[in-house]
Amino acid sequence: MNCPKCLNELHEQSEICPHCGIVFEKYLKYHPEQSARQDVQPPIVTLYEDDEAQPLTQFLFHETQQTTLADFIGRAIILAGLIIWSRQLMSPSIESNAVGNSFLHLVNLPFHEAGHIIFRPFGAFITSLGGTLGQLLMPSICMGVLLVKTRDPFGASVALWWVGENFLDIAPYMNDARAGQLPLLGGNFGHSAPYGFHDWQYLLTESGLLQYDHFLAKAVFAIGSAIMVLSLLWGGLLLVKRYKDMNRPC
Repeated sequence: MNCPKCLNELHEQSEICPHCGIVFEKYLKYHPEQSARQDVQPPIVTLYEDDEAQPLTQFLFHETQQTTLADFIGRAIILAGLIIWSRQLMSPSIESNAVGNSFLHLVNLPFHEAGHIIFRPFGAFITSLGGTLGQLLMPSICMGVLLVKTRDPFGASVALWWVGENFLDIAPYMNDARAGQLPLLGGNFGHSAPYGFHDWQYLLTESGLLQYDHFLAKAVFAIGSAIMVLSLLWGGLLLVKRYKDMNRPC
C-alpha cells in the first residue's frame, strides 16, 4: 500500500502515514478520487493475444488459423515439390550452374538488379555488392512478414527455403570470379566485359580475396544448402503438428 498523499510505501497497516502524518480516513473523506484511483490497475500490454510471452518454439510453430484438409494436402504437395527441387539444385556441382539455369534464377534476377540501384548511393563497392544483398533481402523480408505479421509459419519456411536457394544462386558467379566464363546480363562474359561488370570479380579483386573465389563459393553453397534443409525440416514439423491437430478428438 502507498500513502495517497506522499505516495511513500507503507509496510504495515496503519491509520496514520508515518511520513507525512495524514489520517487516511479523514484524507480519503475529502479526496474520494484518491481512493478510487488506488483501485484502478494499470493496463498490461502484451505482444500476443494470449497474455503470455510466447517461447521461441511456439513463435515458430503456432498458427492462428485452423488448417483444413485441402489446405493440409496443398502444403504437403508444396513440401514434396521443394524436397525434389532441392535435390535437383544441390546435387550438381557449382561449375554446372544448375541453379543459374533454373526458373528461379529469372525470379531472383530483378531483385538482384534492383539491389544495384537501391545501394548505389553508398559507393561503387556497395553498389556491386547490392545485387547480392537485394536477392537475399527480398525473401528474408517475405519470411519476416509471413512469420510476424500474418502468423503463417509454413509460408515463412517456404520463404526461408527461397533464402537458401539464393545463396546457391550466388555461388556459381562467385566461383567464376577468376575464370569469367559464365554469361552476364546483356550477353557479356566476365573475361571480356569491362572491369566491374562482373560483380564478384570486382568485389573479390578489390577486397584482395580473388584467389579464394572457389573456397568462398563452396562455403556459400554449403550455407545455402544448410538453410534449405533447415527450412524443409521446419515445414515438415509444421505438417506433422497440423496432422496431429486435425486427428485429435474434439
